[in-house]
Amino acid sequence: MSLATYTAVFTNRRMAAVLLLGFASGLPLALTGQAMQSWLTSDGLDLKTIGLLALVGMPYTYKFLWAPLMDRFELPGLGRRKGWLLITQLALGVLLLSMAGLQPGVHTGTFALFALGVAFFSASQDVVVDAYRVDVSHDDERGAAAAVGVLGYRLAMLTSGGLAFLMAEAMGWGRTYAMLGGVMLGLAVIVQLIAPRLAYHASHSASEFARFIAALLLLLAAAITAAWQQQGAFAPLAAVVAALLVNALVGSRLFGEWRHLNGFLAMLAGAWLGYMLAQRGLVALGQLAGWPDFVPDSQNNWTGLLFVLAEIGAAVPLALYGAQLARFELLITPMQQYFRREHAWAFLLLIVLYKLGDAFAGVLSVAFLQQGVGFSLGEIGVVNKIVGMVATIFGGIVGGLLMVRLRLYRSLLAFGILQIVSNVGYWALAIYGKGALGSVHLPLPDEVLQVFRTGKGWDGSLDVLLGISMTLENLAGGMGTAALVSLLMALCNREASATHYALLSALSAVGRVYVGPTSGYLVESLGWAHFFELSMLVGVPGLLLLWRLRLQVEWLDTPRVS
Repeated sequence: MSLATYTAVFTNRRMAAVLLLGFASGLPLALTGQAMQSWLTSDGLDLKTIGLLALVGMPYTYKFLWAPLMDRFELPGLGRRKGWLLITQLALGVLLLSMAGLQPGVHTGTFALFALGVAFFSASQDVVVDAYRVDVSHDDERGAAAAVGVLGYRLAMLTSGGLAFLMAEAMGWGRTYAMLGGVMLGLAVIVQLIAPRLAYHASHSASEFARFIAALLLLLAAAITAAWQQQGAFAPLAAVVAALLVNALVGSRLFGEWRHLNGFLAMLAGAWLGYMLAQRGLVALGQLAGWPDFVPDSQNNWTGLLFVLAEIGAAVPLALYGAQLARFELLITPMQQYFRREHAWAFLLLIVLYKLGDAFAGVLSVAFLQQGVGFSLGEIGVVNKIVGMVATIFGGIVGGLLMVRLRLYRSLLAFGILQIVSNVGYWALAIYGKGALGSVHLPLPDEVLQVFRTGKGWDGSLDVLLGISMTLENLAGGMGTAALVSLLMALCNREASATHYALLSALSAVGRVYVGPTSGYLVESLGWAHFFELSMLVGVPGLLLLWRLRLQVEWLDTPRVS
């Protein structure tokens, strides 16, 4: 695609919708990530608890499991994808407003439950946003659409991860979440007005969606009732079995043959079975070895973390096996389409590894800047908002232009190296501390500064090393994400864009979700400086695998006649 064509796509309505949806997609992520991390830190929770609460992001990894249902069924009247956008965005707004009324240190369990809900609907929104971007973009706009979407995404991250810090400094995290919940509700309306309408698939019908929702509500009622009566460890299995029975005895008669829901429920049953087998198997292993404390609620934090990761690792393959046994074609067919591709497993591994070093350093970055270095919330927020905003916009535009010239493979390689180098800034802060390179005073109006001059607020000075670190992080993160998104789009088939992209992008979240729980322990064991050194080493295997797959990546980026 020429530079003129690249410039032109920024001015049309489709790209405006991609930009807006990128913003809507990025806004809730930091609210269960960096912003939530800072709120928990301010409320006095320890690093290990904060790290474990990163597990509320699990829906980002598993979103491909329910993506087929969102691919198959559509809310009538609004056009393909836009109905699910409305549902997920309204749910996000309501949940954020609900979180705003809680105190994490007092209502930790309830807070985690609401945060999990935000992550679930945020991941579900991502499924639709990503599919909409693939569907609405022409083939020659793929790189530009990726760059525009990432630009909107990064701007939202700066809003919820930068501006939110300034708001929290001035009026507290509760009110900040309430305000951003209102923003999410406003986005739900604006998206419907701006995003172009996409044609439904030929198989779509309004009555079909109504029957699907009615059957789903019926199954949920049966599942909740069974779980409430059973309680304990077998409550999830009781819920799934009850839903399967109701679907077989009643749902099939009222709503037709709901094999799709049967397959989905069988997949959930497989997930529960994997979870229980992993847990019971590890406990039995501990008993054989004579380790009395080798249990899920062990006092040893590493043991508890091992149980969590093993349970998750066993749940996914058995969930997929359950879907296969029940012939859940909405999931199985797209999966088979992808795995027929040459080097399919290698590409999946590349997606996991490419952003791993970046996620490794970033998952506790706010806690590091607050506790490890001693910056105030106001200073972190202002630097992230002002310096990060400029770096993100610059990185998004320049990254997109470079992708036109470098093409996909060289962009992935160059931006991947930059991601590793960007962690040097945090390492230098850990070694030399605050003020190592001095500070400069930003020429901002007194009306702006006055808001942040109370307590430990911001006085208008900018720590140079902090500015450099955040500039590098935002530049590298924006460029690397744009290149990765372009790779994911190239790996998708349009017939199953939601399911394919959900599967691929879920894997890209593995680092952020599962590195989080280990980071707190590693910091306490190694110290901040060695932790950031390790984060740079973690990024190397992804680049080595990329180099090994260079011919295959270049082939993906080769124009082909359809």
